[in-house]
Amino acid sequence: MSVAFKPVRIGPWDLPQSFVMAPLTRSRAGEGNVPTAMNAEYYSQRAGAGLIVTEGTAPSAVGQGYPTVPGLYTDEQVAGWCLVADGVHGAGGTIVAQLMHVGRVAHASNKDGVDTISPSAVQAPGQMFTPTGMVDHDVPRAIETGEIAGIIAEFVEAARNAIRAGLDGVEIHGANGYLLHQFLDPTVNLRDDEFGGTPAKRARFVIDVVRAVADAIGADRVGLRLSPGHQLNGIGEVPGADLDQTYQTVVDGIAPLGLAYLSILASPFESLEPLVRDLRTRFGGSVLLNLGATPVATSLETVEELLDKGVADAVVVGRAFLANPDLVERWRTGAELNEVDFTTLYGGGSRGYTDYPSLVEIA
Repeated sequence: MSVAFKPVRIGPWDLPQSFVMAPLTRSRAGEGNVPTAMNAEYYSQRAGAGLIVTEGTAPSAVGQGYPTVPGLYTDEQVAGWCLVADGVHGAGGTIVAQLMHVGRVAHASNKDGVDTISPSAVQAPGQMFTPTGMVDHDVPRAIETGEIAGIIAEFVEAARNAIRAGLDGVEIHGANGYLLHQFLDPTVNLRDDEFGGTPAKRARFVIDVVRAVADAIGADRVGLRLSPGHQLNGIGEVPGADLDQTYQTVVDGIAPLGLAYLSILASPFESLEPLVRDLRTRFGGSVLLNLGATPVATSLETVEELLDKGVADAVVVGRAFLANPDLVERWRTGAELNEVDFTTLYGGGSRGYTDYPSLVEIA
């Protein structure tokens, strides 16, 4: 049997194989950023992944980034996520909500004029899609030291809402250039208080968020995603001692908690492999590995190679799950894969979302 199909225990969950579904933004939430029956169908179709990490989900109105991306801060959103949780569980899957506060990667028109915030008043490069077209990211307001406890409380409340909705846990998004990653990056975090200035101080916000969420819902229901040196959304981290010390401090700070897992997006993997191995040893628990948006989608062969290397307990797979709700069975049987329709990735209705055929439907 392929090592990819070896059952694995990640946190409290016994999974049927050693690869899981990545968080994939699809921008199809309903009015009020509420998950709908269509979203529940999409995730339920992919329950064979064993573990699904949802698309990035805002923990607060301030943390909302892109249009029609779901949230977990209103009762209506919680009710919508109940539909998703019930559907996935009914199909035999496990699902955790990725809590994504975008920080400076935002525009006020996507969140009813609410402030855009970041560790420092450093504007993200590039533009963001809004209902009126592409616009420059907001110049963010620097978070005041006295506000930080309140932001952490928003993560805690969103995590509690996830459990209230029947989801199995949460993944805290500390990667891809969003708020937690902004605190880690010395080119974005220019603070001179206890949350900036050194690797240890820049790591503090991430550690504090994770500890608070773990205390609130149980550490074995919490994962953390990191992407060291991943220069997305204007992140300026570069390889070297500062990068290593920053992420070593984060992992050393969360390792004693007994989290469900640590998910590491490592791109390019070849140069980051030594750090990935070091962080895995420091963490001491289950580690998921994601190669990110590489030119070639993660294949079964890549999953097997990474597992054979011993760099992770499971591999996170993205693009292949987009077009193949029954990816596990297709890989198991060697069946041909559906191709992704990239024109329908974001927004819209069921086309390119819930209409990809399964092997059963093709037969």
